[in-house]
Amino acid sequence: MAFNHYAKIKRLLQYEPDGWYIQRFDKPTRAKNFKGEIVEYDHYYRIYSANGDVIKYCKFQKIDKLASILGVAVEDLPIIESS
Repeated sequence: MAFNHYAKIKRLLQYEPDGWYIQRFDKPTRAKNFKGEIVEYDHYYRIYSANGDVIKYCKFQKIDKLASILGVAVEDLPIIESS
């Protein structure tokens, strides 16, 4: 079975108290896809706990994929833009 980073994020968020949020950063990043290829993106997202601490392993690029795994609409995710 292939590793699914977004499923891991879902498992981690199950143990987070309410108030976690997602911040978008418009900075280039790279990620390895399931084929082992390196894909470049012009942005990334990071999830923070309610107290503002980074949640380990919660850096990702595809907000629609996260929303799908969590079973919510993208519009319902607590996203803030970086300044």
